[in-house]
Amino acid sequence: MGSWILRFLLFLICGISGYYFTTGIFPSRQAGLWGFLGGMILAALTLLIEKELRKIPLRNLLGSFIGLILGFIVANFISNVFFSNLFNDEHIALPFYGGIYGICGYMGVRIGFKKGEEIHLTGWKPFSKNIPRSENTKILDTSVIIDGRIADITETGFVEGTLLIPQFVLSELQHIADSSDSIKRTRGKRGLEVLHHIQKQAGVNVRIVDTDYPGIKEVDAKLIELAKEVHGKIVTNDSNLNKVAELQGIEVLNINELANSLKPVVLPGEEMNVKILKEGKEMGQGVAYLDDGTMIVVDNGKRQMGKTVDVIVTSVLQTPAGRMIFARLKEETSREGKGKEYYYHLDSEF
Repeated sequence: MGSWILRFLLFLICGISGYYFTTGIFPSRQAGLWGFLGGMILAALTLLIEKELRKIPLRNLLGSFIGLILGFIVANFISNVFFSNLFNDEHIALPFYGGIYGICGYMGVRIGFKKGEEIHLTGWKPFSKNIPRSENTKILDTSVIIDGRIADITETGFVEGTLLIPQFVLSELQHIADSSDSIKRTRGKRGLEVLHHIQKQAGVNVRIVDTDYPGIKEVDAKLIELAKEVHGKIVTNDSNLNKVAELQGIEVLNINELANSLKPVVLPGEEMNVKILKEGKEMGQGVAYLDDGTMIVVDNGKRQMGKTVDVIVTSVLQTPAGRMIFARLKEETSREGKGKEYYYHLDSEF
């Protein structure tokens, strides 16, 4: 509510100032109305600039301001040392010096904006000193918390460093847990339970931080900005966040990639004991699953549905969604082998 009052006052002040400014130069009511309109446009531009500036991190703004001052200092040095007595005509000197100041100021702002990312405002916020800035810092996103496997991984002790959970991620979890949709509500509650479980684990350092970026609406964009600030890594299973973060130079730890890399290696010719659970897409096929969810397609396995049988792996197919194993029943393989041996003996006799 207070922001709307300030905006109204800005428009009012700019409009009245524009009115009296133009009437002071051109004493007519029509000129005053044009001045009032110009003041309103100026106020609108001010709000637009404010909206864009709020999206820029403070360190970049500070770097740009320092760069602008240094650019003007360099421009003043160049104009006084090299061109002080060169132009006597003001009509030539003013545009020339304006160009020098404009070029040096622009370069200063651009370089300062980029170099501002190297500035760390450690003591700017009361909670900033509590945020660990290290490559070992892991920032958890909403999807990986709801997934739940991160709790099992941290319990094994393979994850080093601090687990950072921003307040805006907790807020999103709470919003999901309070959803009217029963599925979303269950997912949100599961995420909160997973966090509670991780906090109780011994040897796991969990930090909840109040860092937020009001100028950024999307949670994924906020996570990327936080990762830049703390020089940490994002832990997720969201492929879209993974791609966007990597494009911006943020290291990502994807739980799905970890799960795929930990799946046991299966080679053609290996023997496995599986339970046929359902019918396959092709005629006569049966489908079984490993403990990690890998699908096994068994030729002529439909007639063994519901039974636990021995199979021989024939081939392994790697797809973007995971692995798929093709196999055939061991008894058929043995039968074929005996048949070949029988025909071999017949050929020998003749």
